[in-house]
Amino acid sequence: MKNKTKESYRLRINGGVLSPGELKYICEAAESLGLDAISFGSRQDIIFPEEIDKSMFSQFDKIQFIKPKRDGMENIVSSYVSADILPSTSWLTSDRYLYVLEQFKHKLKLRVNITDPKQRLVPLFTGNVNFVASEHEDYWYLYVRLPEWKKTVMYPALIYSWDMDKIELAIEKVLIEEPENIETLFELVSDAVDTNNRTVDRPLEVPFYPFPYYEGMNRFGDKYWLGLYWRNNRYDIRFLKAMCDLCAENKIGKISITPWKSFIVKGIPMKFKLQWERFLGSYGINVRHSMLELNWHLPVFDTAALNLKKYLVTNFDQNDISTYGLTFGVANYESKTYHFTSIVIEKNKQPENLGDFIIRDTYNLLYAKNFDPNTREYIMHVQDVDKVELPGLLMELSKLYFEQLGMEREEEAEINVVKDVNEEEVYQCKDCLTVYNESYGDLTQDISPNTPFDSLPETYECSICEAPKSSFEKKVLVK
Repeated sequence: MKNKTKESYRLRINGGVLSPGELKYICEAAESLGLDAISFGSRQDIIFPEEIDKSMFSQFDKIQFIKPKRDGMENIVSSYVSADILPSTSWLTSDRYLYVLEQFKHKLKLRVNITDPKQRLVPLFTGNVNFVASEHEDYWYLYVRLPEWKKTVMYPALIYSWDMDKIELAIEKVLIEEPENIETLFELVSDAVDTNNRTVDRPLEVPFYPFPYYEGMNRFGDKYWLGLYWRNNRYDIRFLKAMCDLCAENKIGKISITPWKSFIVKGIPMKFKLQWERFLGSYGINVRHSMLELNWHLPVFDTAALNLKKYLVTNFDQNDISTYGLTFGVANYESKTYHFTSIVIEKNKQPENLGDFIIRDTYNLLYAKNFDPNTREYIMHVQDVDKVELPGLLMELSKLYFEQLGMEREEEAEINVVKDVNEEEVYQCKDCLTVYNESYGDLTQDISPNTPFDSLPETYECSICEAPKSSFEKKVLVK
């Protein structure tokens, strides 16, 4: 019998950020609809895990109930959850995230990611429209993968913070013209909206960090942050309501949902730490799950996937295997989502059964290049293996991960030493320090990539301050 995943109502949570008051209102609505728990989705949204009476929706005017496949609406993913507690780009503060997210008021038809490349908790490239912070304050790289595209590609300009919503909406509107490549998309969007784009002067650099441990009570500065994870992804409403009241008492303004079906509360005052520990203990909450079971992406409400995870985690535990820094995902042949885990366990479609015998499920194992999902390159390790073979094969991959940890990056760094000095010559505006990189050109002024600076017309001006071409001087780009 085919295992069908039910489609439940979801609530869009902009960037995975909401106030304690908003969460409490959602919990009270869920309670009124007969639920005793809510769940979280991998795009930082909230899921009502049971069938509910939609005739009662009108009672809750602050909530928009969404059936994703039917309504076509998407949630924004953001790395706000990692701000202040994980490595970050200096200018991308919690407040800056909130200002950016506030722009997006329309009903999104595309998946949007707004992320910091220096954190590891939230995926950079799993959306259709992916904004990734650059080193230039208030400017973002844009990586696009439209629904019919096979690869994610870089938009040939940096996007200004206050143009992000305008750019995304323009991309939605030009979809009807079915742009086949990024150059066509750039032309269509540029014709449709006026923006404050900046030239791309260097490639995006995504540093590698092992995946963080994100649960329990952790200190940062003079405060604490708390990460909570429940194995079954059914968060008790009674507990959540009491927690929202405690947040209000501690003057905590925001709660953040992670893509790992968990949530984080930041800014717990030091003097209230014992109060929180007492509160968690009174509800019997476990806040120190093993790394073995924390870092998994599973399809929502997929019992078979959950049972497979339990089976594998039990084997890891019995064999005392370390998976620190690794992440795992369970997918099946029907899945159309983009992977964001170090290792993917992919369930195959069963062949048609022409007899009465039982056909066992088989799986493929894939791992990300360098075990870094941000590379977006996956390598097939084995195909069509039985469930009982998976634990040994995953332990094999775990050992491979630790053996090569950092080695590829050291080799790449050695290869790039000469390249950095000899090949990264750029031209920099003396007035505002904007860089013209011949490799990228300046598509904001219709100058194609690989156009030498000397070939630019004498009328060329700086795209930021409009200084003349003569104001540029040759520099060696230091990374």
